[in-house]
Amino acid sequence: MISRFLPLPVRRLLGVKVINRPPAYLLLDQPGSLAPLLAALDRVDKVSLDTEADNMYHYKTRVCLMQFLVGREVFLVDVLAPGLQLEPLLTRLATKHLLMHGSDFDLRLLHDLCGFRPKSIFDTMLAAQLLGRERIGLASLLEYHFGVAVDKSGQKANWSARPITPKLLNYAALDVWHLPALRDILTRELTKLGRLGWLDQQCRAQIESGSTGFAPATENDWRIGRSERLRGPGLSVLHAIWHWREQQAQRLDTPPFKVCGNTLLLQIAEAAEAGDSEESILTRVNLGRRHDRIFASLATAVKAGLARDPKTLPRRPGRDPNHVSLTQAEIELQDRIKADRDRVAQKLGMEATLIANRSQLAQIARDPHQLDKILLKWQADLLRGEPSLAQG
Repeated sequence: MISRFLPLPVRRLLGVKVINRPPAYLLLDQPGSLAPLLAALDRVDKVSLDTEADNMYHYKTRVCLMQFLVGREVFLVDVLAPGLQLEPLLTRLATKHLLMHGSDFDLRLLHDLCGFRPKSIFDTMLAAQLLGRERIGLASLLEYHFGVAVDKSGQKANWSARPITPKLLNYAALDVWHLPALRDILTRELTKLGRLGWLDQQCRAQIESGSTGFAPATENDWRIGRSERLRGPGLSVLHAIWHWREQQAQRLDTPPFKVCGNTLLLQIAEAAEAGDSEESILTRVNLGRRHDRIFASLATAVKAGLARDPKTLPRRPGRDPNHVSLTQAEIELQDRIKADRDRVAQKLGMEATLIANRSQLAQIARDPHQLDKILLKWQADLLRGEPSLAQG
């Protein structure tokens, strides 16, 4: 049994047989079928959870499937099934400690679905990051620790298609099946390094950020990529064709990037900025399979953009009146803090931005006394005694 917790290369060296088969599961996709899951939840205080969404296939992202490991039972809930009453499930779930991997997207998705906020979480991806693991994806961790070869095609599958294939259901079940054992391994390693408290702080922060949901749309979302270089007709054309793409994506119920990519939008806008004629601009357009169906509407959008005065476009958000550029002294302090951060991170064997990212470095340099408000306690403690802040 101890061999289960040995890394895959070691188990292979010892001749331990690797068993790679999906667990049994109960698919809940009929009205009233949640009863076994609700009863199971009432018996525990910890639950493994994952979700699958359709963000690769539809304009508006939806939760399509929720996977649960409760005790030793796997339940797969078809969220899109008609007649399922999810409120009792989510109400119970909010009172449990959740074991998840890469929870940020899931938490935002569930918050936007119903305002869901978990009581507490253990995120195995955050744990792997704090241990300095180079490969932190669930598939990589499962392969390394348990010899489980996850079919990664499930990551790009259309989870809104019905019926869900047995292959995808097996994939979904595996996503939660090994999480408790993986948690136990990572917990022992974090405890040994004295970093378990760090994970608790990271997980609490993850809950707070997830509880804001996804950022709402703004009138300046069309300002993509290199748009800041545009000043004249290119800017008006970009505004017109970005909104054209949004309209086409909504009409086709597909993600905007599947209509056309940002690269093409910027190429068209830059050609307009350079003074190319409408005909010349459109000769460089290739919309793939949909070309003949949507080219005419794109041409109309380009024409409208060329006719619009860029001064009438939505203005960029004004600079925060409370924001002041860093002084030269503050820039120099920021560089010293960064050097200290990088040295500490290298010593700990972890990614430096886990301690403080670029924006946080600037905030600290502006006001070092705000260190404890800017960073989590474990992050602040690592930097507090470093020469840059001792001198700052």
